[in-house]
Amino acid sequence: MNRGPASPRWPAAEALAASGGLLHTASFAPTGAWPLQILGLALLALALEGAVTARRAAWLGWLFALCWLASGFWWLFISMHRYGGIAAPLAAAAVILLAAALALYYALAAAVWARLRTPSAWLNAPLFAACWLLAELARGVLFTGFPWIAGGYAHTEGPLAAWAPWVGVYGIGALAAWIAAAAAGAWRQRRRPAHAAALILPPLAVAVCGLALPSQFTRSSGPLSVTLLQSNIAQDLKFEPEHVERVLQWHRDALATARGSLVLTPESSIPLPLGFLDDPTLAALRAPFAQGVRAALVGIFTGSDAVGYTNSVVGLSATSDPASATAYRYGKRHLLPFGEFIPPGFGWFVDAMKIPIGDQARGTSIVPLSVAGQRVRPLICYEDLFAEDIVDSVVGDGAATVLANSTNLAWFGATMVQDQHLQFSRMRALEFQRPVVRATNTGATAAVDHLGRVTARLPPLVVGALETSVEGRIGSTPYARWLAGWGLWPLVLCAAAILVAAAMHRRRNTTP
Repeated sequence: MNRGPASPRWPAAEALAASGGLLHTASFAPTGAWPLQILGLALLALALEGAVTARRAAWLGWLFALCWLASGFWWLFISMHRYGGIAAPLAAAAVILLAAALALYYALAAAVWARLRTPSAWLNAPLFAACWLLAELARGVLFTGFPWIAGGYAHTEGPLAAWAPWVGVYGIGALAAWIAAAAAGAWRQRRRPAHAAALILPPLAVAVCGLALPSQFTRSSGPLSVTLLQSNIAQDLKFEPEHVERVLQWHRDALATARGSLVLTPESSIPLPLGFLDDPTLAALRAPFAQGVRAALVGIFTGSDAVGYTNSVVGLSATSDPASATAYRYGKRHLLPFGEFIPPGFGWFVDAMKIPIGDQARGTSIVPLSVAGQRVRPLICYEDLFAEDIVDSVVGDGAATVLANSTNLAWFGATMVQDQHLQFSRMRALEFQRPVVRATNTGATAAVDHLGRVTARLPPLVVGALETSVEGRIGSTPYARWLAGWGLWPLVLCAAAILVAAAMHRRRNTTP
């Protein structure tokens, strides 16, 4: 096979892989420069072209992912060092170790690509995309999943965003990887323009076709006025007893002055279990909603020492006493490892971090809250990264018309984590064509419409109330329908089919 210009050698390949990983991080919010994501993946593809063994390819894939992930969620250091009290060197090492472990998925993907690559440069680009897709799916699903800054999230804007209601974030990531690998191949064939065009035109045509596909799958269910509260309570003060009464007074005042039909507070904004609140406090919190036309979702822990505590939002309305077992409650179902449940053998880490209620019970109910003619599906913190967990709430009879996220990112300081998380909410809005409202402790408190556009936002690190409105939506996108029916398996099977085709092609061309 004519490989075109010489493949990069060490240390040039390492430089390509490492810089590609850093560019990949730069493509996400807050910069939102989605072309950098394709450029970063193209650099990885160029580096892998020079890998003569699967082991060499695995090393380059791991290096790319290590640089990408470590620079993409370095802010975990803040939670461990500033608030967890772990020494800076150990906290930094923990972030690197997490990134290194997650990078193993991409090392395996690169090794598989090197093992199955064929004499056909035209087939190698979709093979690269299939291997990338399987790595992304593995990271997002296995061991409860941690799909933070999965590749497709870089494309909440740009031409690939049009594919969100069809193939979702992982499908978009695979399309981007196909374009990147084809671009790398075209660059290597740049002295043969016809060959270069044959490589790059197919994925570009697919990307552009997304803009011509039907794009409206839901219809309005009417407006909903919302008040999104931002408390801006420092994480190291949140659970201090002397601050609890001040927090309760802030809730009484904020709920009394809020004007929206739906009022949403941040995650665990009341830093006490529900059972610890006395009757006068509960009555004062509920009083603004006595007319029966409005409701609030308030972040608080529910449960007891006997059954365990659940990170929850409880509904305040005229017809429900929040202390009653029949009142509206939603408990977080997808828990964060180490922060909300303790993996076997890691109790020492949670103890070292001094995490309050570090081993929590999972919620069970996913029934939406009905208010002002809308059905609101709560989500707590990083639950909105898992479309496969949400999808049952946005299809069929009684589907949610609005998604509402309560979050506390104060653990991580005023960093890019706020913009990253908002970008994930924008992708959920695009995938399901549902508005998303977000109430956070320190940011980003915002409203996102059903087309993924941020329509209102509070500045970070201020105490405030965002008064705005969203348009509820009913109906289902193609992605929602097939995800509800088959989960992520269609993507797995598509990737597996490409791997099989590449293996068969390689065998035919290598068999004597």
